[in-house]
Amino acid sequence: MRYLIALGAFLSAVGADAQAFAPTEIARWQQQAKQVTIVRDKWGVPHVYGKTDADAVFGLLYAQCEDDFARVEDNYITSIGRLAEVEGEAAIYDDLRARLFMDSTQAIAIYKKSPAWMKQLLDAFADGTNYYLHTHPTVQPKLLRRFQPWMPLMFSEGSIGGNISVVSVDRLKAFYSQKKSSSWLRQDIEELDREPVGSNGFAVAPAKSASGHALLLINPHTSFYFRPEVQVTSETGLNAYGAVTWGQFFVYQGFNPTCGWMHTSSSADSMDEYLETIEKKDGKFYYRYGQKQRPVQVATVSIPYKKDGKLARKEFTTYRTHHGPVVGQQADNKWVAVRMMDTPLEALEQSYLRTKATDYASFKKVMALNGNASNNTVFADSKGTIAYWHGNFMPKRDPQFDWSQPVDGSNPKTEWQGLHNVEDLVQVMNPASGWIQNCNSTPFTVSGPSSPAKAKYPVYMAPDAENYRGINAVRVLGSKRTFTLDTLIAAAKDPYLAGFDELIPALVKDFQFVSDGTNPPQGEILDAMKLLRTWDKRYSKSSVAQTVAIYWGEKIQRLARTRVAPDQRLDYMSLMAFTIAKTTPQEKVAALQETLDELTRDFGTWQQPWGEVNRFQRLTGNIQETYNDQKPSLPVAFTSSAWGSLAAFGSKTYPGTKKRYGNVGNSFIAVVEFGPRIKARSVLAGGNSNNPSSPHFTDQAPLYVEENFKEVLFYPEDVKKNAERTYSPGQQ
Repeated sequence: MRYLIALGAFLSAVGADAQAFAPTEIARWQQQAKQVTIVRDKWGVPHVYGKTDADAVFGLLYAQCEDDFARVEDNYITSIGRLAEVEGEAAIYDDLRARLFMDSTQAIAIYKKSPAWMKQLLDAFADGTNYYLHTHPTVQPKLLRRFQPWMPLMFSEGSIGGNISVVSVDRLKAFYSQKKSSSWLRQDIEELDREPVGSNGFAVAPAKSASGHALLLINPHTSFYFRPEVQVTSETGLNAYGAVTWGQFFVYQGFNPTCGWMHTSSSADSMDEYLETIEKKDGKFYYRYGQKQRPVQVATVSIPYKKDGKLARKEFTTYRTHHGPVVGQQADNKWVAVRMMDTPLEALEQSYLRTKATDYASFKKVMALNGNASNNTVFADSKGTIAYWHGNFMPKRDPQFDWSQPVDGSNPKTEWQGLHNVEDLVQVMNPASGWIQNCNSTPFTVSGPSSPAKAKYPVYMAPDAENYRGINAVRVLGSKRTFTLDTLIAAAKDPYLAGFDELIPALVKDFQFVSDGTNPPQGEILDAMKLLRTWDKRYSKSSVAQTVAIYWGEKIQRLARTRVAPDQRLDYMSLMAFTIAKTTPQEKVAALQETLDELTRDFGTWQQPWGEVNRFQRLTGNIQETYNDQKPSLPVAFTSSAWGSLAAFGSKTYPGTKKRYGNVGNSFIAVVEFGPRIKARSVLAGGNSNNPSSPHFTDQAPLYVEENFKEVLFYPEDVKKNAERTYSPGQQ
């Protein structure tokens, strides 16, 4: 297989002493570094200035490595399919999944054929990272001692996990290990127990803005520290500020002097599963297509993995049809092949070029590359345009088929029929309502009464369900006549928890039913019910009712999830209705008593204000953070987005803790006003550095937990006034 040849050569190039770079390349890097200036402001945010875009990218990667080399490296270890060499046998099937969908040989070939401007950026990516390693010889990479310019072509969108993350590793393992397992056939009952990730994006038109300028909210919900805050500028038209995924050379969610873009994770159907009818003849596999049999493509993939301090290998015979790699088996003769976007150059071009767009027209032109398979986009510009697109890479399909389910791969009518143009997508531009919101929810409420009409679009374009954040956002944006940056921030942190609108009344009703029985509840549970009946369903650090409601809600939902049918799919809102219907009054009341007992056991009393149990803590800077009840932490009022909290803070207990600590939710948050001069504010979870000894490790935490923002330093004169350090890469 092509991959194995390239991998063998690559492994040879990254041996134990590969960090000893050649004098000629060091001299070249030193020369390029002179064309780059990095200004660290008082928050440690790097403002990178280069003569060319390539110089700016060189400096951007160098600065990222300074702040968190471990995450830069980790993202590329994962994307190129070498995680098992670090984490051992448990990661073998993660690597197999990466190798099935992303080919390093293909990436190398694309790099070589890339347009000159892109090749310069790819070279600068590798050079900036390698120059950091050269100038920091005490840094010990876990695996990658030399970064290659083709690597970003295997990590091109910026989303968490990218497209392949939706392919079940368990199903892959069941098929390729030949161990029978049906667990992948149903929705994992633990899936909805995990904190939802996603994002909120709001845009406000000039007509609803007090200043007469368009406003934009950028609010990704990711694992904390997944993206740092940066500004990257060149003398050739680049000037982008925002959040950049570690190791990538474009601002993923952010703004420039004239426009801004916010991505929210999408459920738009950009990939499909095909059921291939398999027959075996003379020891070879064939699949049916129309009236003919086609040979299944067979290849060997060798996955290296760490075992007992040495490198072992596991060999796989992998299968592929013209639809894509085989990832599982649905019946004895039905294999599942997956087709998804496979245009890494277009994806990377789009990711970069949108940061240089100047207005709606130029941004839309970049979207015509159709290289974004996993995101919706909320947009605003200085001309007063606000817009929204639901998805981007969207295959044309025959509407007679149910594309939410695997389709018959033997039927030629299930083939993709090209891609939809940008004009075909579900979208709005300058809606009469004057606002746009998306919270990973249906686009058919994106602008209230001005939203797109569902009947006009194929079902596969927007299967997204509504969620409680979306309901909250429509209420907040639709109820206010005008917005400023301050009131947009207030909207983004509106404390109402719509997820309890049906759950608490159901408990009140069932509690009355149980109370009317022969053995009615008594004592502390009556006090708890009184609190819940009168609770305003708004989060607050001082709220005891919020503590009881969330602990009880989690407990009763866990019980309900055990009753989900194997073929039943639930989102967070339908799970709420399912929970109410599928648990008895006695179970709801018993779960409340168990909640009070648990809180009393852990804290001495069940009457715990939410801020006492819900905490922000950052101790080590490690990718897998640890938590400790005995060490300092900060109280947090906002909570899981599963309950409709627009400001998201997913928290849970950890080994050895009784308090809950957040690790996912609001990460980088910004609000922007697009006037003649940019006005913006932002805040990061914790800070920009992963080094516990840095003043910027947790300097933003006090702002973050209070949901306050700092002023963005966008213009050079403001950056200079607030500069903490000015230097070129390589200078100590």
